[in-house]
Amino acid sequence: MVTRWKGLAVIIIAALSCAPVSAIAADCKQASAIYGDRDGAYELRFSPITSEAMTSTHQFKLSALKTSVVMNGYVMSSDDPERTMGMVMFNCPDGDVTGADLDACMVWQGFVYRTNEGGLDNLQSGDSPAAEKIVFPGLGPAIRQSSAWGDGKAKVAPWDVLDFKGCAQ
Repeated sequence: MVTRWKGLAVIIIAALSCAPVSAIAADCKQASAIYGDRDGAYELRFSPITSEAMTSTHQFKLSALKTSVVMNGYVMSSDDPERTMGMVMFNCPDGDVTGADLDACMVWQGFVYRTNEGGLDNLQSGDSPAAEKIVFPGLGPAIRQSSAWGDGKAKVAPWDVLDFKGCAQ
């Protein structure tokens, strides 16, 4: 009887590991989704917005794995045309900052897209099902030209497309 249950457990685990990414991502909220680049050099972790005063629709951390580099990011909605705009920053000062301070720590700014079976679209709300892929056009070249790049920092640039890897609980 025990052997039969072990065999059944192996079949169930195998079936779950073959589940399509879209089914797994759909079970996760965007605000808890975790993504990685194809080379395994970067991880993007969304986290829920906890302040009603924030104008952002999403916040995240982008980590260059195997380094101490952790960049902070935010996504906001824009109008006319409706788009989701994102920014990634590294080592920004705390408190009141000037435009020059923000320019100095800005790594990347641009549109943020999601892809699912339906194609390319704006990133949806934090309560929506997680996207299968997140697209940050030009992210890799921007990191290469930023203060997050160099000795003791990031030395590999990510692809612009990050794939769903899991869900933070």
